[in-house]
Amino acid sequence: MKAFVFPGQGAQFVGMGKDLYDNNAEAREMFEKANEVLGFRITDLMFNGTEEDLKQTKVTQPAVFLHSVILAKTLGDDFKPDMVAGHSLGEFSALVAAGVLPFEQGLKLVETRALAMQKACEATPSIMAAIIGMDDAKVEEICASIDGVCVPANYNSPGQVVISGSFEAIEEACAKFKEAGARRALPLKVGGAFHSPLMEPAREELAKAIHEANFSEPMCPIYQDVDAKPHTNPEEIKENLIKQLTAPVRWSHIVANMAADGMTEAIELGPGKVLQGLIGRTCKEVAVSGMQ
Repeated sequence: MKAFVFPGQGAQFVGMGKDLYDNNAEAREMFEKANEVLGFRITDLMFNGTEEDLKQTKVTQPAVFLHSVILAKTLGDDFKPDMVAGHSLGEFSALVAAGVLPFEQGLKLVETRALAMQKACEATPSIMAAIIGMDDAKVEEICASIDGVCVPANYNSPGQVVISGSFEAIEEACAKFKEAGARRALPLKVGGAFHSPLMEPAREELAKAIHEANFSEPMCPIYQDVDAKPHTNPEEIKENLIKQLTAPVRWSHIVANMAADGMTEAIELGPGKVLQGLIGRTCKEVAVSGMQ
């Protein structure tokens, strides 16, 4: 069984999507429609901007979404997934690719999400850190022992969890993880504490937009980040998407569940190869590849 998976924020690079734009008329039309919807030429930043341009949440999220979704759409009849999943932002890409949301509506939701998250980051400065070489239960135990906001945010693969919270809490946690034998406890260069309670203002803002959107049944099950389970009911998908901003991304559990349900091949659509690496470390028997 074939799964298509979609990356999240952090996979971006300057020049992403340019080959698609230059060589595929359908892709070019979709990129130009995105420029119109967003009210600025995001393609200029994607193709010829700077790394700093692309690091802005309000740019990064639509850019990664566009690259992934347009790739999926240009595959035509070759896009025949048995299951789909997306890491954080990538869940929106998966939903549009699987027919749950029209392209323009999906893009508008991603724009709303990006702006709301950037606003939340600016209101409460915060950070994330990667913890390498420690099992999930120990990460959860140490996070729970810290005063202030410090929570697991991304369960990426066995032995790799990203934590999220206030600067002081994450700094204290990193010291504890090193004492406990973690191979690495590394603060990340991100704009804020994604997938933590500090994103509550953004969750509330996004919830309103999601409730107003029209969701359809997907062409195949989507394994959602909040519970790592397959869903096809549009109302369930909506509620899980709203919860996602303040809940951890259970990516390693998604991969294990998709493999248990028969996944033999996983294809990453979008910039970078992050998910290919995470899937390879979680389920070595699954064939992984990607398209950019």
